[in-house]
Amino acid sequence: MTKPVQTKAAGAKGIKKAAAGPKQKKKQGTGKKGRGKSTPKPIGQYRLRIVLVLLEAAGFSAVAIAGTIVVLGYSANRFSGTRFFASLLPFAGLVVGLIVLSAVLILGWWRIRKWLLTRSILLPALISLCFALMVGYGVRQEQFRQGFDNFRTLIGGRQEDRRITLAHQVYAAYRRYDRPQVQKMIVDRAQAYAPFLKEAAQAYGIDENLLQGLAAAETSFFPVESKDGGVGLFQITLVPEGIFDSVGKRLAVDKISLTDPRQNAFVAAAVLKYYLAQMNDDLFLGLLAYNIGPANGGLKFIMRQYGATNFVTIQPYLQQLPRDYPIRVLSYALAFRLWQQDGKLLAYEEGQNAQYIQKIGIPGLHSDH
Repeated sequence: MTKPVQTKAAGAKGIKKAAAGPKQKKKQGTGKKGRGKSTPKPIGQYRLRIVLVLLEAAGFSAVAIAGTIVVLGYSANRFSGTRFFASLLPFAGLVVGLIVLSAVLILGWWRIRKWLLTRSILLPALISLCFALMVGYGVRQEQFRQGFDNFRTLIGGRQEDRRITLAHQVYAAYRRYDRPQVQKMIVDRAQAYAPFLKEAAQAYGIDENLLQGLAAAETSFFPVESKDGGVGLFQITLVPEGIFDSVGKRLAVDKISLTDPRQNAFVAAAVLKYYLAQMNDDLFLGLLAYNIGPANGGLKFIMRQYGATNFVTIQPYLQQLPRDYPIRVLSYALAFRLWQQDGKLLAYEEGQNAQYIQKIGIPGLHSDH
């Protein structure tokens, strides 16, 4: 038989297959798709990034808030007034400029931030915190306080104007005091009752100096029975219903003795707390209500009768004694605070004492009153 003839091409293919050997399977992950996959990052790295972003945001938020307060505060003082071209238009233009500047700074920081991240993921947060620390130092300076006061006046409007007006009435009353006589009262008489007043103030969440000022206005720390029925250190007369019972339970006594200085102080603190709550924590109205008492409907009835809504609007309708009562209490409270901090009563009109005393502030009087 004749043998089949193989072509040259077929022979060449057979030789190549023999040389190549058996066909091997492709390894997974060596193709193009496999090279594109990256190892997932640990959860700890994501948490670290979130913490760093939050720190960065917190730092720059503090810088932005402080900067806004200072710029708007000083600008409001600089452009104060009602004239359009001299006051209103420049201030509005400054606000627009502040917004534009903020946008530019944010965009600039975003670009810088990308570059910083190529060096270290910690750098943006660290720089932000450094700026925040600088701001923290700045807010302790007198210049920031002045800007903040101007900003508070800008935002507070009429309410803040009333607060400032009443505060200066208190400062003026302190200025008129015979300082040696007041100092003698504090040193010679008030110290004996200090533990009782401190305990009562802490029990009812009242400023201790405020309670001291109340006692000074009532009796000058001469606890006697007055002609109108007032008893003890705080001249307690009529009190709102339930006060004696609640104080008795707190002190674990069956019957309150108003001649006992400690019990008298607790009753006064409870009554003052009651009236402050009734007057929505308005310090001046709370003190005025304390002085007027619950008879004939108390201060709330008087205010409804005359359509008054705050201490400034009720003042003209009152006789001199109740009208000036909150001012006297708070000016004495201020004297106690100065003595507590400096060991002496400063002359308000001398040197920089006025600014220093205003910086210390009036006991119990917060910015929202």
